[in-house]
Amino acid sequence: MTRPAVVLLSGGLDSATCLAIAADEGLAPHAMSFRYGQAHTAELDAARRVASALGAVEHRVVDIDLAAFGGSSLLGDGEIPKGREEIGEGIPSTYVPARNTVFLAYALAWAEVLGANDIFIGVNALDYSGYPDCRPEFIAAFEAAANAGTRTGTEGDGYRIRAPLIDLTKAEIIRLGTGLGVDYAMTVTCYDATPEGACGECDACMLRRRGFEEAGVPDPTSYRP
Repeated sequence: MTRPAVVLLSGGLDSATCLAIAADEGLAPHAMSFRYGQAHTAELDAARRVASALGAVEHRVVDIDLAAFGGSSLLGDGEIPKGREEIGEGIPSTYVPARNTVFLAYALAWAEVLGANDIFIGVNALDYSGYPDCRPEFIAAFEAAANAGTRTGTEGDGYRIRAPLIDLTKAEIIRLGTGLGVDYAMTVTCYDATPEGACGECDACMLRRRGFEEAGVPDPTSYRP
């Protein structure tokens, strides 16, 4: 019997690569996305495309309301920073308080019901915006909490919080995903995406664009004028 896994799927480049990795390992990936109050839903549309194309057994979109607390430009509190030269220095306004903690908690609950021991998250600690919940220390701490506070962790085989991209550059991630057959044209990474395309100037767009350049892979992203 194929072992299930839960994959957090935003619809962006990194999470799509994680889904491809899980499938390539022979796991049965169950994809989970969130409608959490973000200013745009382009990534959710992308997540549906990615889940279908990369063979997710099931794809659930969960509604939660992080916008009730605010505290992030992704939730409509302030302007999304554009054209930052020192990406990764300091915590930008696009940080959503406790977002990955909440997402992983939901994934953990689903994993326990599915009998899954592996939970994949596409965090990265090299080419990233400086979020504290993308660091190895956070992933290790959440894994310890998951194993201390669940029946599976106490009586079963326990959980592995899989962050296979955490030590890779964006270029390395793109090369890896391309080798696994990921069509990155399906993905949306922009913090300020519209139906006309990606903005090309937010941290996510700048990291994505630089990653394709450094990987020597054509960038399939539609950037608006």
